[in-house]
Amino acid sequence: MRMYDIIAKKRDGGNLTTEEINFFIDGYTDGSIPDYQASALAMAVFFQDMNEEERAALTMAMVNSGDTIDLSDIMGVKVDKHSTGGVGDTTTLVLAPLVASVGVPVAKMSGRGLGHTGGTIDKLEAVPGFHVEITSEEFVNLVNKNKIAVIGQTGNLTPADKKLYGLRDVTATVNSIPLIASSIMSKKIASGADAIVLDVKTGAGAFMKSKAEAEELAKAMVSIGNNVGRQTMAVISDMSQPLGRAIGNALEVKEAINTLQGNGPDDLTELSLTLASQMVVLGGKAETLDEARQLLEENIKNGKAIDKLKEFLSAQGGDESVVDHPENLPKASHTFELEAKQSGYIQEIVADEIGSAAMMLGAGRQTKESEIDLSVGLVLNKKVGDYVEEGESILTLHSNTTDVDSIKEKLYENITISESNLDTPTLVHTIISE
Repeated sequence: MRMYDIIAKKRDGGNLTTEEINFFIDGYTDGSIPDYQASALAMAVFFQDMNEEERAALTMAMVNSGDTIDLSDIMGVKVDKHSTGGVGDTTTLVLAPLVASVGVPVAKMSGRGLGHTGGTIDKLEAVPGFHVEITSEEFVNLVNKNKIAVIGQTGNLTPADKKLYGLRDVTATVNSIPLIASSIMSKKIASGADAIVLDVKTGAGAFMKSKAEAEELAKAMVSIGNNVGRQTMAVISDMSQPLGRAIGNALEVKEAINTLQGNGPDDLTELSLTLASQMVVLGGKAETLDEARQLLEENIKNGKAIDKLKEFLSAQGGDESVVDHPENLPKASHTFELEAKQSGYIQEIVADEIGSAAMMLGAGRQTKESEIDLSVGLVLNKKVGDYVEEGESILTLHSNTTDVDSIKEKLYENITISESNLDTPTLVHTIISE
């Protein structure tokens, strides 16, 4: 078998066999296939696409290129959730204890963030004492005992994906549905999930800007998951404006607490319940999405969800008192209001630019070496469709510096106020289960 022949076959629109895909991934991972041949195949895939069987084979080849996590000692169906990323996306902090409160095990492996805010681990570390440095045995024991635990990503998971992604990033082949879908799904499958719920974002603050692109990616990932024996569902959700109101690590923890107490923003609450309902159905604790949602809403009302958060934080060394006293979370030394320059309706809040402003305050990492300030960020007081009076606060900046003029200017440039009212953007566009 020659790499040259594989490249030519895909270039001419042929379908690659599982053996040919395994040959490529094995050779590229061990270095026997050079970057220039891998680049040529990636470009051929970019233009010629892949069918469902090829996508599934590529995903499993990347899964098998490194370590896989064995969660078989955890009782029950392990359901994982993946979001394609956004601004103010606090859903994991809400979902994990909420889903665990109805008995579905949440064995979450998370990384640190690179971008607008920290990742799930960074956000949780805003809780004093909380840590993810636990052994695999402790991780399994905690999930079996409490139905929830979070650990940092360990081991040599999907090295082929890491290598191939780095290549795609410099060869203009990132935006390829089969390559994106197999990249995401390989990591979820290698992490030991039995079932997977996907939150695919669309809009200005999302990787997939159009609904059609997001739907194509979601269908591709659901197909891969189901083809390789993982029950998979997906939601297409809006990211034309930030989700919820808080953007920043400690601020998002506070918002998650409010949401689990039944006092969260409408959009964050709705999306969390939508995704959690899918996880509960896939986890076997409800027959229908409506039944699952009823269970989840009951646990918010009766306090079981917030109690599960306390149990989770305490079990991993965190100060659970922050749930009742969120003022004990890290707090910035200054707050500034972004006041409206005119009266009218909020017409647009450009999500990714608002996220960049939060990163300028120190809420996220510009490079892997950057230090995150867990206390800083933004809180939206108005969202798209809301009316604002001239001089009224659109949002509050939480900062540890008084030099925020350039950040305020950036925010003004990316928030539009109009005399005409605008309908609130649709939050959940589509649910895909097959």
